[in-house]
Amino acid sequence: MSGPLTGYRIIEIAGIGPGPFAAMMLADMGAEVIRVDRAQAVRGAPDQPVRDVLQRNRRNIALDLKHPDGVAVLLDLVAEADALIEGFRPGVMERLGVGPDVCLERNPRLVFGRMTGWGQTGPYAQAAGHDINYIALGGALAHIGRSHTGPVPPLNLVGDFGGGGMFLAYGVVCALLEAQRSGAGQVVDAAMVDGTATLMGMFWGLSASGIHDPTKRGTSMLDSGAHFYDAYECSDGEWISLGSIEPQFYAELLEKLDLTDDERFTRQMDRSLWPELKDRLRAIFATRTRDEWCELMEHTDICFAPVLTMAEAAEHPHNVERGTFCEVAGLTQPSPAPRFSRTVPEKPGPAAHPGEHTRDVLRAWGIDDARVDAVIASGGARQA
Repeated sequence: MSGPLTGYRIIEIAGIGPGPFAAMMLADMGAEVIRVDRAQAVRGAPDQPVRDVLQRNRRNIALDLKHPDGVAVLLDLVAEADALIEGFRPGVMERLGVGPDVCLERNPRLVFGRMTGWGQTGPYAQAAGHDINYIALGGALAHIGRSHTGPVPPLNLVGDFGGGGMFLAYGVVCALLEAQRSGAGQVVDAAMVDGTATLMGMFWGLSASGIHDPTKRGTSMLDSGAHFYDAYECSDGEWISLGSIEPQFYAELLEKLDLTDDERFTRQMDRSLWPELKDRLRAIFATRTRDEWCELMEHTDICFAPVLTMAEAAEHPHNVERGTFCEVAGLTQPSPAPRFSRTVPEKPGPAAHPGEHTRDVLRAWGIDDARVDAVIASGGARQA
């Protein structure tokens, strides 16, 4: 392994969505992340590749955490780990006998990262939820969408990944840095509702300044209200994006569209004109194909880009030159990010099957062969 987190050992208790995303980020940066799946998830010898990109780049073991031998093995691994991350509802790890108090008693330097939607405390803490619910309560969903529509979920990018998995990874790394100074571990409570609220920080400021209207969706500069910050359909049904906010960028947009002499367009920040000017731009962009607009506007300071699908993004010359995407076990996927000048992360390895590396990992983490055989025989662990 290589990367800035090389040398750190992290245990991931298997989950879905933001937890695996955080584990992927940590593993991509060089940490040795061991994914602990349920023993019941083992389905015999692996014969097909795992297609879940979020599970890439780490070995997988299978433990039964309702079996005393499985719990004992996990605590042995905890003793050798720098961090553990989990994504159960509050109290589940405690009921399994591997909550933060037990784990920190076994390893006082351990960082115990907890990923939930609502957080470890509060009236919603024990309720089920998904990304759409967390970004709704965090104050983001109400402001995403056009003026004539209801709120539009932005995939599950804001809650699960931006406000969830990335904040968990960030919190774990922060706590690891602090543990180097203090010698003490701690619990990281990463809640998607908290992370979502933090992502909205700029809009709290813009609203206080009168730049963003929090009472009317789709009418402000960054939420599709402005004619110079939106996506437009082309004659071939494809789309382009504009972000010509600054005066010099906006001036170049007008020059390319032969609109410099149109007095209405010179009043860029007159909100009363935005709907009319947007209709005019819609008509203009509908006269040419996306490729034709790219030929005119790419590599300028208009703040322009074509709207690409995932497949198109992987083939775009800019992304190809930078290696923004890579192929792992025949599956195209995003490359590790961000980039480093010296501790360069390796190309990711493929995702593993539940229990694929149980024996190898337990031995590598200091458990002798006789005990490995015994815990597998008892059902506390399983090898695929």
